[in-house]
Amino acid sequence: MIVAYGVANLLQSVAATRTTVHHSFDPGLLLRLACQRTYLLGVGCQALGFVLAFLARRDLPLFLVQAAVAAGLGVTALLGVLLLDWRLPVTEVLLLVLLLVGITALVLAARPAHSRPLGPAVVVALAATLGLIGLLGFFAVRLHGAPGSVALGALAGLAFSAAAVSARPLASVESFGSCVRNPLLYLLIVHSIVGQLLLGLAMQRGSTTAAVAAMDAAGALPAAVVGLLVLGDKIWPGREWLAGFGFLLTLATVVGLTRYAQPQHQVTTSAPRQTPRVPV
Repeated sequence: MIVAYGVANLLQSVAATRTTVHHSFDPGLLLRLACQRTYLLGVGCQALGFVLAFLARRDLPLFLVQAAVAAGLGVTALLGVLLLDWRLPVTEVLLLVLLLVGITALVLAARPAHSRPLGPAVVVALAATLGLIGLLGFFAVRLHGAPGSVALGALAGLAFSAAAVSARPLASVESFGSCVRNPLLYLLIVHSIVGQLLLGLAMQRGSTTAAVAAMDAAGALPAAVVGLLVLGDKIWPGREWLAGFGFLLTLATVVGLTRYAQPQHQVTTSAPRQTPRVPV
């Protein structure tokens, strides 16, 4: 799962920076990206990661699964250095090592358990969140450079976090018919599409690690809180401190990566005047 998401981030980033930068919340970007084989390969890897994460959410708490998804950023950075000649600052390398430490702590603390079902109020809240993300995305897409990568990546993270919350109880549904009739399935699909669009817009603005780190940071906390308070996620007795340490370390490292990540790509823009690229 971690490797699949890491490869997906890299391939989608390359494809996004080959497409004219969009300054509007235009779903047509996904269609233009889909014309590139690199992007389709990235989506295929992301689909594989999504399926593995979906199966993992059947038994594992969201704070662990979402942190594991965040660890894919380390794979992305490593592949970028090896294949695309990215240059990572020493600080960014240290943050990636700390990310691995945080994930390891969460693995040791997480206790497998099935999810509790979601009530109607939470389902309505997930639908309302979709509208809020769309509204904020309408304004965030006007941002350029690294601030745009971070803002749009964070909104993508919120969308994917809502999708993860929908997926956790959905993974425990026993029959295909019950799954199709469940509104969580459609919330999962729509949130995932919106998140994919926002992530593509974020990656166009030059910093893959900033976009993905912002996505992971913004998506990890809401999913973890909802999982523990609403879905019945569990921690092994006596290891609560380890879970707290691992989660805070993971969150701090991905936030740090949004601060220190350097732009890796040259991007083309349809705007008449070039905007200076500001390192994050």
